[in-house]
Amino acid sequence: MSASLTTRRTLAAVLAVGALIGAAAVPAAADDHRHGHHGAHSALVIGDVENAGRGHDNRALNSEWVEVKNTGRHSVNLRGYTLTDQQGNRYRFRDFRLDGRSSVKVHTGNGRDTHRDVYQDRRRQIWDERDTATLRDNRGNVLDSQSWGRRGHHHHG
Repeated sequence: MSASLTTRRTLAAVLAVGALIGAAAVPAAADDHRHGHHGAHSALVIGDVENAGRGHDNRALNSEWVEVKNTGRHSVNLRGYTLTDQQGNRYRFRDFRLDGRSSVKVHTGNGRDTHRDVYQDRRRQIWDERDTATLRDNRGNVLDSQSWGRRGHHHHG
């Protein structure tokens, strides 16, 4: 007789805990919407894309870039983060700290990496007139992607 009593009491305690957790989760979720994050709750997004460069010299390659923006307040180390195009070309960030509220341009050609510009060191363009840039974190989660050149999406350089 006493066994069934303790079982019932345990069940009541479990239910009470479940209700508490559920209540605590609501304000946090509502709070998220105000900040307008998209993607995997990431402060990192793809900003502008410039794929206007024509030609294969280094200057043309470097006039082609994709901007990665940190919209959050805290700096993020982008080591292992990747930027890919639709064809599967992939750029992997080296040890690179992107400050909060700042951005870095990932150029296609060769150059010396600074805190504002990094270079893929490629010999040819990878961003086509119609393409999609996808930013992933070091675990492979998609943080943001940007498409251009489709019908109805005009990219103003």
